Amino acid sequence: MEIWNNPSCSKCAAARTALDEAGVGYAVRPYLDRPPNAAELTEVLRRLDARAWDVCRTREPAAVALGMADWPRDEAAEPRWIEAMVAAPELIQRPLLLLDDGGALVGRTAEALAEAVRRGGATPGTGAEPASSEGATPAG
Repeated sequence: MEIWNNPSCSKCAAARTALDEAGVGYAVRPYLDRPPNAAELTEVLRRLDARAWDVCRTREPAAVALGMADWPRDEAAEPRWIEAMVAAPELIQRPLLLLDDGGALVGRTAEALAEAVRRGGATPGTGAEPASSEGATPAG
């Protein structure tokens, strides 16, 4: 599993803690330092079964400056949304959990984290060693 992590985000910290406690191994992607390109973000959206605006933080200063809250939310506008998030990765919702089974989750709720643990296949006490450093190599 890979977690797109912002080290200053409490939801990211909660996700790492939940995965650690469950013994689920993961790689950390510091996505603010290593932003996705458009193809990577498009693939994550496919895995999430989501549209770009579904994972965009439209209240972030960069989004407000661009007026993104008023952007069209249709197929023709989606590339514009993706390019904005690639250019300003702080606009991407976090944490994103890219599961080894090909799916993905936005890990902001206890339910999403429980689903990630279930699909990650580990159980508490299994001894799996999670990658907890920012420099971990992404899974793949």
